[in-house]
Amino acid sequence: MGKKKKYKIKTYKAAAKRFKITKTGKVLRTKGGSSHLRRKKSPRVKRQFGKMLEVKSSGDKRRVRRLAPYLKKYG
Repeated sequence: MGKKKKYKIKTYKAAAKRFKITKTGKVLRTKGGSSHLRRKKSPRVKRQFGKMLEVKSSGDKRRVRRLAPYLKKYG
């Protein structure tokens, strides 16, 4: 009898674009609110939009890994 076929899981592209996984396995996220209305925001706030934050909640980490299973492999 042959080997059982393993199916590939589709990656949710929106999740793959929003999150990164570091070498140590931490899940990083982008900040919201950076797309428009930037003129009224302070320079400090605008500067911080470039940085990524760690996802703290264990449930959210699990959800991101489920949505983008190959993120660590390619990112």
